[in-house]
Amino acid sequence: MKLHELQPNAGSRKAKKRVGRGPGGTDKTAGRGHKGQKARSGAGKGAFFEGGRSRLIARLPKRGFNNVGTTYEIVKLSQLSDIEAGEVTREMLEILGLVRRKNRPVKLLASGEISRAVTVHVDAASAAAIKAIEAAGGKVVLPAAPEAEQAQKAQEKAE
Repeated sequence: MKLHELQPNAGSRKAKKRVGRGPGGTDKTAGRGHKGQKARSGAGKGAFFEGGRSRLIARLPKRGFNNVGTTYEIVKLSQLSDIEAGEVTREMLEILGLVRRKNRPVKLLASGEISRAVTVHVDAASAAAIKAIEAAGGKVVLPAAPEAEQAQKAQEKAE
């Protein structure tokens, strides 16, 4: 026996019913009945349809606060203390594996301690982290806010 001669036992496999493919018993309405919403392709009312009345989710009271804010990549002071360089940039953090998602901004948090001067370029930092780095003789460089840039440009024009 050769590999191309292998086949299942007779009658053990049944062919799939091919509906809607011309005359032969499964043509015309193809098992969908006559007309109506359910007979159409892509038909259906959706999982939360309740016969035309207001959906349950719309009827329930809404409470609380849903924070649709920014999700940051977190870098801690203890992680910075392991880095030998005097200036730390986002690219360096990505290479070292401390920042994984490239589309998220980086935030520096004051978890741990740092004992040497380091210049850190991040998108955001906690007040305690900035204070700790400045106490060690370093500095945190944050991107300027758009409003601050506009105010600075307006002040330069006025002068």
